[in-house]
Amino acid sequence: MTTHTHVTIIGAGLGGLTLARVLHVHGIPSTVYEAESSPTSRSQGGMLDIHENNGQAALAAAGLTEEFRAIILAGHAASRALNPDGSVLLEEDDDSDARPEVQRGELRQVLLDSLPEGTVRWNHKVTGVRALGGGRHEVSFANGTTVETALLVGADGAWSRVRPLLSDAKPVYTGTSFVETYLYEADTRHTATAKAVGAGAMFSLAPGKGIQAHREASGRLHTYVALQRPLEWFQALGFDDPASVKAGLLREFDGWAPELTALITDGETDPVLRPLHTLPADHRWDRVPGVTLIGDAAHLMIPSGEGANLAMFDGAELGKALAEHPDDTEAALTAYERDVFPRSHEEAGQATLIHELMFGPDTPHRFLRLITGQDWES
Repeated sequence: MTTHTHVTIIGAGLGGLTLARVLHVHGIPSTVYEAESSPTSRSQGGMLDIHENNGQAALAAAGLTEEFRAIILAGHAASRALNPDGSVLLEEDDDSDARPEVQRGELRQVLLDSLPEGTVRWNHKVTGVRALGGGRHEVSFANGTTVETALLVGADGAWSRVRPLLSDAKPVYTGTSFVETYLYEADTRHTATAKAVGAGAMFSLAPGKGIQAHREASGRLHTYVALQRPLEWFQALGFDDPASVKAGLLREFDGWAPELTALITDGETDPVLRPLHTLPADHRWDRVPGVTLIGDAAHLMIPSGEGANLAMFDGAELGKALAEHPDDTEAALTAYERDVFPRSHEEAGQATLIHELMFGPDTPHRFLRLITGQDWES
């Protein structure tokens, strides 16, 4: 009888939880350590479109396709592109089979519910990780506890505490930040804006800036205001004063249609700054015994709709590799990393291209040609 190495996973995001679930399906024990105090201690973000080739494939490997289908929000994969004056440039209907939309928090709960009780250890914020030799590592937590492990997986995102065991790479600011806001009960309280956003996603772009919104459950509109500015510029807006932030953002969108700028001025939550950071597109590391990375910890890239899908796919692929090499953990990690490096390099390049087309000098037209399958270089 094969005795599998217990897997220690840092981070209970979608990637870490997918890994834990796929390991469980194959009878491999794991523990997930998460800094948050509970599953509901903070908002889990907005909508995700889950792609057939990676996110849906990962959920199939986890045996959770039926549960995933049950949380799809029909109609929310529709999209609209608007001019800054509010006129419609492009409108596409929902294609739920290819990229159905779900709430991130609901998908995370599906994964949590699929794990044995006690798999996730909450309130375990990592304060340090050190190598002990022989492929073993010690992880220290802010609550005063430690754990030793023969197999450590960093699923702990952009500012991973596990990554330094493998790589000196650190995230760098891209020059673009999002400012996040919400409108609630939009169909009755913000009717013009709700109509502008439509049934799913909406974006309105100009060089160096944009307003993007997505319709979530219960008529909630989730907005990301994008601007290419230094971090110091955003900090000077004074995020301790929501009115000051809204006024500063509104100046950047002077002349835009009021149903679009209402996504800024009428925001019902305090604006939250989301700076965009990336790791190098070709980020990789030499094989270090007993440790690897998945998701943003491995390949943080500019948002393109692929991040969550790639994290789940990484988790599923690593879980399957460990199942396929029950007596040789290093062979499993080598096989996983052999595939993740070129895959993430390609996706990071594509994400950078999409970002450049969205916010470059020829936006939105070259970007629209790209997403509609036309020759964007023409």
